[in-house]
Amino acid sequence: MSFSAEQVKNDFPILTQIINDEPLVYLDNAATTQKPTAVLAALETYYREANANVHRGVHT
Repeated sequence: MSFSAEQVKNDFPILTQIINDEPLVYLDNAATTQKPTAVLAALETYYREANANVHRGVHT
C-alpha cells in the first residue's frame, strides 16, 4: 500500500488556503489539531440530526 501525501492533504480543507502567496503548511501541536473532511461531515450530521438532551426539563 502506497502513501500519497497529496491525497491525505486533500482531506483537510484548511490546507487549500494560500497565505502570503504560499500554500498553508500546518504542523500539529498540543494546542489543537485539524480535522479531515470525513470527521467534519460526521460532526455536522451529529449536530443536525442527533444532538439532543432528551431528558432536560422533564420533571417527574
